[in-house]
Amino acid sequence: MAIGVKALHLAFVPHALAIAGAVMVLVWSIHFRGGLAWESSNKNLIFNIHPVLMLIGFIIIGGQAIMSYKSLPLKKEVKKLVHLVLHAIALILGIIGIYTAFKNHYESSIPNLYSLHSWLGMGIIVLYGIQWIYGFLVFFYPGGSTGLRSESVPWHVLLGLFVYVLAVSNASLGFLEKLTFLENSGLDKYGAEAFLVNFTAIVTILYGAFVIFTVFSHVPQEDDYK
Repeated sequence: MAIGVKALHLAFVPHALAIAGAVMVLVWSIHFRGGLAWESSNKNLIFNIHPVLMLIGFIIIGGQAIMSYKSLPLKKEVKKLVHLVLHAIALILGIIGIYTAFKNHYESSIPNLYSLHSWLGMGIIVLYGIQWIYGFLVFFYPGGSTGLRSESVPWHVLLGLFVYVLAVSNASLGFLEKLTFLENSGLDKYGAEAFLVNFTAIVTILYGAFVIFTVFSHVPQEDDYK
């Protein structure tokens, strides 16, 4: 199934949304929340790394990895390598992003894994890792048989999209959770920061939606693998 739009053209929309989302989460974390720090007496600065890495590193770069296989007018083997490397970067940055949340909680004496957001987050990163390892072994090196690769493709795509949709949904849930905590601590519910967080979540959802749309669009004519 494919929608009547070329992937190369449609991909401009999520690219623009990715830039907007990256700028918005950086403005929130640096301007409104005080900045980023790996070590600090202000433990909130450590936590601020979490939304930055999870959105830019995990959601945005992960989305670029998905779109690369459909939108880039390159040979199959080149796109496979780009797809693999971008997903590896997203996975590594996602793991670091999750670690910063644990680090913040540990140093602030806050319990871990008490919310739906954290439960889903752990499940998503594990599934993402399994998906990447399986894809590497079957499609890249050492590579499975022709039959195994053929049978694995639809499941690889389906599971990949499922995990990505979960990741986008959980990121939105994370924005909601954090904003709720801030508002309960006195943040103006109709202030600039609250609006920024909500709009960042909306941009994240739109970005994820257009990533999925790109998957179901037409591949470039230069591609040798449809």
